[in-house]
Amino acid sequence: QVQLVESGGGLVQAGGSLRLSCTASGGSFSNYFMGWFRQAPKKEREFVAAISWSGGLTNYADSGKGRFTISRDNAKNTVYLQMNSLKPEDTAVYYCAAGTSGSVYQYDYWGQGTQVTVSS
Repeated sequence: QVQLVESGGGLVQAGGSLRLSCTASGGSFSNYFMGWFRQAPKKEREFVAAISWSGGLTNYADSGKGRFTISRDNAKNTVYLQMNSLKPEDTAVYYCAAGTSGSVYQYDYWGQGTQVTVSS
């Protein structure tokens, strides 16, 4: 059983930056494909970014391309989401997820989420 804990959320002005972190415990982190999702109020949870086991492959939703960067440090059991040029529409609860399928949309474990609020 893998436990995921996100951190780094907060309130930021439009145009600002945040770096989210997600630390895993209870499993072999390097065996998991990692992803970030987000859910805004009254909206469905949506894919944000994903990274392969070694970090060599990444995938982004169109909404974050050029602004968001996903990375991982397997020695620290942590995946990051660097978010730059934030917009009010990025406001959401951000979740990290871990999976073994290799699919950017299918995950086995989820964190509790961290709130990101971008003011205009």
